[in-house]
Amino acid sequence: PTGVFKTSDGYINIATTGGRIWERCAQAIGAPELYSHPDYATAPSRSKNRDALNAELEKRTVTKSTETWVRELNDAGVPCGPIYAIDQMFEDAQVKHLGIAQDVPNDEDRHIRLVGQPVTLSRTPSKMVARPPEFGEQTDEVLAGFGFEVDEIAVLKRAKVV
Repeated sequence: PTGVFKTSDGYINIATTGGRIWERCAQAIGAPELYSHPDYATAPSRSKNRDALNAELEKRTVTKSTETWVRELNDAGVPCGPIYAIDQMFEDAQVKHLGIAQDVPNDEDRHIRLVGQPVTLSRTPSKMVARPPEFGEQTDEVLAGFGFEVDEIAVLKRAKVV
């Protein structure tokens, strides 16, 4: 079983790619009988019966929180992780440790935090140096690029089209 599973408070991703990891997963979720069940005993049988097996797993995963399952499955050697909403992602300890989320400088004293570059190079570190445009900030330039004249843009603004 590999995929997304509902927990009591969210979702996790579990990746049991191989017989030994599958055995550890079955033990960790409290369902050792699934490991030896004929429908799930081999990789081909697990693949063939994937929907039923995933349903069996989800019967168990909905009983505990995401945090509890991630800890228990990782402790058992089963690769898994939480599936976050954006605000949760920025609060993750690993995201903070790696500096993935970066504050973007701006002239308006607004706090803007975005996802930075996914790769960090020791000799050429990257950091966010510009912010995305404000809503509508570049409307005039974009419309001019499409051939609109200044007076046409003014008419669109007065009519609250843009």
